[in-house]
Amino acid sequence: MKKLNILLSTSAISLLLLSGCATKVQLIDPNHDTGEQVMSLDYRDFNKAASTAVQSMLKSPALDKKDGKRFVLVISNVENDTMQHIDTDQLIKRIRIELLNSGKVFVTTAVGSKGNVDEMNDETRELVNNKNFKQSSIAKQGTLIAPDMSLSGKILQKNIGMSDDKQQVEYYFMLTLTDIKTGFAVWEGETFIGKRGSAKSVAW
Repeated sequence: MKKLNILLSTSAISLLLLSGCATKVQLIDPNHDTGEQVMSLDYRDFNKAASTAVQSMLKSPALDKKDGKRFVLVISNVENDTMQHIDTDQLIKRIRIELLNSGKVFVTTAVGSKGNVDEMNDETRELVNNKNFKQSSIAKQGTLIAPDMSLSGKILQKNIGMSDDKQQVEYYFMLTLTDIKTGFAVWEGETFIGKRGSAKSVAW
């Protein structure tokens, strides 16, 4: 009986210690996030850069097709030239969503940079002559549409030392929209995001 009481007491103490160590978790509201800014890039920065770029594209005549139809856009390489291990697809995904919702473009996943290609475009066409599949339901060769426009770019970071143990970190989101037939850049945009804070703050 004494051993049982000791075990119960030990368990109770352990539970109290664990509950005391628990930290409060706060749910982020992306539409009203007033949380403290960080020196590195976070989702708010990607959302701002994507929205700024899309609005600039839509205001320009670059995506106004003469026949009123949509352009076919392919996502080319977006280089990460920052000190951070970020996935540029986070930026591209936001841009793709907003452009598709605008009704100005179709985004092809048949070709493009790694991460923006859907391999099923090719693999499903390999089912031709496979007796397990109804042949009339298989996408045939010669039906994929080649892109008209290509979106490429770079994310650049500059760290600048300041007085009083402070630093300024500058991020540049540089994007280019190219007419594939001519090779001409029909739109270019640059979004600047700058942050100032303690030199001890990590920006990578």
